[in-house]
Amino acid sequence: MPLMNRRQFIRSTSAFAGASLLLCGSKASARVIGANDRLRIAVAGLNGRGQSHIGGWLEQENVEIAYVIDPDQRVLARALRALEKKTEGKYATKGVSDVREALDDPNLDAISIATPNHWHSLMTIWAAQAGKHVYVEKPMSHDVAEGRVVVEAQKKYGVVIQHGTQSRSDAQIAGLHEAIHAGKFGKLKIAYGYCCKPRGSIGFEESSDPPEYLDWNLWRGPAQIEQFHKNYVHYNWHWFWKSGNGDLNNQGTHQLDIARWAIDTDQTHPVRAMAIGGRFQWNDQGETPNTMFGIAQYPNGQYVFFNVRNVNYEGYEHQVENEYYFEDGGKIIRNKYYAKGSDTGEDVNLPEGKVTPGGNWTSFIAACRAGDPNMANGNAPDSHYSCVLGHLINNSYRLGVKAPFNLKAGQFGDNPDAYEHFAKLHDVMNKGVGVPEDGNEYIVGPWVTFDPATEQFTGDNAAAANALLKDANRPGFEIPAPTAV
Repeated sequence: MPLMNRRQFIRSTSAFAGASLLLCGSKASARVIGANDRLRIAVAGLNGRGQSHIGGWLEQENVEIAYVIDPDQRVLARALRALEKKTEGKYATKGVSDVREALDDPNLDAISIATPNHWHSLMTIWAAQAGKHVYVEKPMSHDVAEGRVVVEAQKKYGVVIQHGTQSRSDAQIAGLHEAIHAGKFGKLKIAYGYCCKPRGSIGFEESSDPPEYLDWNLWRGPAQIEQFHKNYVHYNWHWFWKSGNGDLNNQGTHQLDIARWAIDTDQTHPVRAMAIGGRFQWNDQGETPNTMFGIAQYPNGQYVFFNVRNVNYEGYEHQVENEYYFEDGGKIIRNKYYAKGSDTGEDVNLPEGKVTPGGNWTSFIAACRAGDPNMANGNAPDSHYSCVLGHLINNSYRLGVKAPFNLKAGQFGDNPDAYEHFAKLHDVMNKGVGVPEDGNEYIVGPWVTFDPATEQFTGDNAAAANALLKDANRPGFEIPAPTAV
């Protein structure tokens, strides 16, 4: 009998895995999709990234967008009209306001989620329980606790869950991290991420009744938000804690994930974290910082540093990138390696690393067809670890106190590297942006300590920090306990 190739093996083992899930009494299991069968997918959230999702799925062979989902009837109608033109009648797409209607369809195979952050985990959990594969935008979770539930749901129902961190599908970045893990540049000391892109003030919007075309109940979903105002819909929800996570876990999720990817592979969560920053100049109703320096330390002593800088100014340096610093003094900046003491960088040319090929959209479809969660470029556990990294830094900030806007505000103990990088950020804000030291203040978060095994805060700030582990949910939209998923 000839040996099976990898694709045949995956198909045969996937079919067996699906059968075993049913025998184990799970609520639902993912339908195994052959390579020649049409995959039916739903897209939830139709603005911004949702349009990118639709474009990505339309490019895939033998993939049908079966549903589009949005609580805004105007957005929904617009998406349906655009899809009708693009598909030229090859199939019909149904528009619905409530994701549960789509998930009830036994012939639906997958869902891609591009809603506000507060919906990401609950939709993912519901989809897993219904046996649907999930492509979920970043961040996969809005808080620490619900991310754990997503991981447990993936384990129980065996569906593919892929995080919308496209860099996980980049074979060159994968190759760089494989080389770092192998010690090619020495021991990694600091993985550093930047999310420095210009944004502006959102001003103030008064509370009002929601517009008739918006199902306010469904937009809020699990988030305990009472009053509608126009800054929530459809983008500025990012800058409010009950619906978003600030730019650290918005655009920054990509660079956080890359930074954590470089940390030794046996590390899961940090053991402590802190943040310092503020919301400078804008004087608006946004809650999240537009400036932040965050730091997190792992059990093995490695660090992730992170820099958020969104205030615009003349000569603004747009930085959405990652850097790597090694114990021997070497560093990698903008794909050039600098040996200790050298100002001359050498191009980093490395073999490509291991990823499921085809980019983020095609790799997800391949994983769904194979029924193999391990093929996801950015699986549930890795996504959880990266999201929690951002949540811990944000939680420190949210527990912070005011301090004068000067270099003395940065208290990093005996970590000169952290002080050096914070000093660079402060210099940009003071001299570049023009924030005067007089009359301004930083928010300085405490060091919060964290137990990676229990996913609980410990130490002096444990009570206040643990209160931020899980958002309260509205009735009918509760995140289940990990043991009850």
